[in-house]
Amino acid sequence: MGLPADRVGLPPSNDHLVGIAAARDYAAPMSMLTPPGMGGKYRITGDKYPRMRRPRGRRRIVLAAVASLAVAGLLGWGSLQLIDVFTGDDNKASAAGGTKDCVTQKAQPDPARQARQKPLPKPGQITVNVFNATPRSGLAKDAADELKKRGFAIGKVGNATKAYDKKVRGTGILLGAKAATDTALPVLGTQLAGAEKQTDTRKGGEVDLILGSQFKDLAKKEDADKALATLAKPAPAPSKPSSVDGKNC
Repeated sequence: MGLPADRVGLPPSNDHLVGIAAARDYAAPMSMLTPPGMGGKYRITGDKYPRMRRPRGRRRIVLAAVASLAVAGLLGWGSLQLIDVFTGDDNKASAAGGTKDCVTQKAQPDPARQARQKPLPKPGQITVNVFNATPRSGLAKDAADELKKRGFAIGKVGNATKAYDKKVRGTGILLGAKAATDTALPVLGTQLAGAEKQTDTRKGGEVDLILGSQFKDLAKKEDADKALATLAKPAPAPSKPSSVDGKNC
């Protein structure tokens, strides 16, 4: 009686218990290449063996999530930039704290400031002494005649004293009492551009016009009249924004 077909080619072995051949009843001997813990189930024979790899599913999921977040962030940033470009003016207006609700009042004359300011005299109320401090002759008479045509009262006309003769470098000097600093001297100054204002210890209300080496002529009458009108116009108080609905602007 021969061996079954599945036992052909296997060396016979006797079971030490029952004394029968049991070649397939025992596990195949483990090869030295068999991974530990796998027993004889995955016996490695020849040049083929199972590959042990780490699972890649979790890594792919993590990479996909990171990439999705990056793309979403870029899209959101780009959208914000486009919104800023097309609605920049509105954002600036809102960031200004609602300035549209504030109403700016026009500058109005300040009564207290007007009370502190001394009234300016008219040209006919100012007596002007005209002196020539240059080597050129006839300048004092010509300037005095023109001032008289413009309404000023004329006093003395002649050459300057030694204190000023040939020592005035600019167009001229306006000289008067300290009380004339904000009254007669500014009015006379509208007739000669660049003239220097000085004061002395005189008591009277007369003022002196001392012509200097750079003097050529008085200011044009049109320009002098505009300067005089601007000087007589009271300076308005600085404009201040008013509050609306109890809100301070």
